[in-house]
Amino acid sequence: MQHEKAVVSAQDVAERAGVSRSAVSRAFTPGASVSPATRERVMKAAEELGYHVNHLARGLVSNRSSIVCLIVSEIATPYRASLVRWLTQFLQEAGKVAMLINTDRSDNSVSAALQQAINFRADASIILSGMPDRTITRQCYKHGQRIILINRDEALPGSLSINLDAESAAQTAVMAFQRAGCQHLAFANSLAGTPSLKKREDTFVATAERAGLSVTVERFGTTSYESGQILAHRLLTRHQRPDGVFCVTDLVACGFMDEARHRFALRVPEDLCLIGYDNIAQAGWSSYNLTTFSQPVEQFAQDAVKWLIQTEQEETGFTPQGEQQHDSLLYQADVVWRGSVRGG
Repeated sequence: MQHEKAVVSAQDVAERAGVSRSAVSRAFTPGASVSPATRERVMKAAEELGYHVNHLARGLVSNRSSIVCLIVSEIATPYRASLVRWLTQFLQEAGKVAMLINTDRSDNSVSAALQQAINFRADASIILSGMPDRTITRQCYKHGQRIILINRDEALPGSLSINLDAESAAQTAVMAFQRAGCQHLAFANSLAGTPSLKKREDTFVATAERAGLSVTVERFGTTSYESGQILAHRLLTRHQRPDGVFCVTDLVACGFMDEARHRFALRVPEDLCLIGYDNIAQAGWSSYNLTTFSQPVEQFAQDAVKWLIQTEQEETGFTPQGEQQHDSLLYQADVVWRGSVRGG
């Protein structure tokens, strides 16, 4: 009967190399003090025995697992896929292990995901969808877990919030529609109800009203291409058809544009001006040529991981001093002018 090969331990390597157990640990720790000769003997012994560092065990000793949970819904959408791509890349470069938890859009689902992160002793959780219950987040802080919120408009103690300046985007969109001569504006939104999507709607409506323009708001479904089609049908069959529509995301705008063109025979931008949000790759395709606002997703990810590493390296450790202590970063959503708005 063939027996399974026993796991090789650091002690086995130490005995083969003729060094102490601590010398083996230092040899595998970047920056640790160990002589070149000792390191060479340890590495030679490790190769002969087939030894690999047990990072889970090391994490138990250091009270740091190197796991970072990404809590996200609608992963298949181009914007979310791009953000997850950059986050996982920068986390891996920083020596972290990304654990993806796919949730629905409910806050309860996010709270359950955070509980999983606590159970796995994650160093941090990056929340892209929903808002967790504060009782769960307090447990995270108690266990030393950091929280990063991307496009979540709430301040949690000990967290980093990353948000876009919705006001400047709304002002630019209203200005673009005014310059194009649009008289009847609309905002096409989903029913997702996330803080960032709601803020885009609220700021656009308020900015347009200050400019003397009323806005018809229509909401439906998820932030998907299919929802854009249905929103177009609802808005374009109204007695007062809009001639300028701000869509909450590019994916919604693409569905809206196709429906407007193929079902209602409208020309973009001659009969209908459209603006999207996110600057996904499809927005730049010649079939859409969509004017939109660009989210700096690469910068989001880079700065989120940079903050995480910096807080870990603080000499005083991670100890929130009060319920209001948190960090925040606000970014500009730069307009990308294309051909879906007259005069753009």
